[in-house]
Amino acid sequence: MRKPLIAGNWKMNKTIQEAVDFANEVKGLVPDRSKVDSIICAPALFLDRLLAAVDGYNVHIGAQTMHYEESGAFTGEISPAALEDLGVSYCIIGHSERRDMFNETDESVNKKTAAAFRHNIKPIICVGETLEQRERNETKGHVANQVSKALQGLTEEQVKQLIIAYEPIWAIGTGKSSTAEDANEVCGHIRQVVESSYSGSAAQSVKILYGGSVNPGNIDELMAKPEIDGALVGGASLDPHSFLRLLEAAANG
Repeated sequence: MRKPLIAGNWKMNKTIQEAVDFANEVKGLVPDRSKVDSIICAPALFLDRLLAAVDGYNVHIGAQTMHYEESGAFTGEISPAALEDLGVSYCIIGHSERRDMFNETDESVNKKTAAAFRHNIKPIICVGETLEQRERNETKGHVANQVSKALQGLTEEQVKQLIIAYEPIWAIGTGKSSTAEDANEVCGHIRQVVESSYSGSAAQSVKILYGGSVNPGNIDELMAKPEIDGALVGGASLDPHSFLRLLEAAANG
């Protein structure tokens, strides 16, 4: 059985002190690691301080992006080798905001995924459709294509460690959320794509999260669905009480 996971994506929010205060407030209240995994994906400036703050607690620290090269003339980018050296264990890859605003492509997502595994970092691969694609009934085809391209060249053992986040773009930060039934259907489709490319064992091992205006009001319904293993959460992960409520729902779901 897959252990549920809640990953907070802080995006470009908080100061370093606010980040540390948050960590200190929640770390002793996070449910036991046998029930749920907890990740905070924070701005790169905060990672070192957050790792120190949560050391020994059931809170993992993740990056929000990284380059696929270890080093070089890539001004402003983040090296996967440096993240590994720091002790970062997760990284969001291919978030729709990165794809839309920073020109990330399916090819770069695939390269970053491979680089993450080379550096002992578990990738959280984001996929999802626009409102226009949804209205044209292209959701499943588009998401399947994104998943297939992201996973090219990976071994089955690597795929078993993957986290895939289904985030319909039209629901991110809008207050609109996919229904639990629709989210579960697409997450199940993603699992089928993994099975057709690898195996049933790989499909049953990969964790599939839902993201898109997830909050304490809808988390219980989402976590009750069999194909949804947790959530990638934006705004609702910025408040410690809200974040803990999400973790409790996942742990008890």
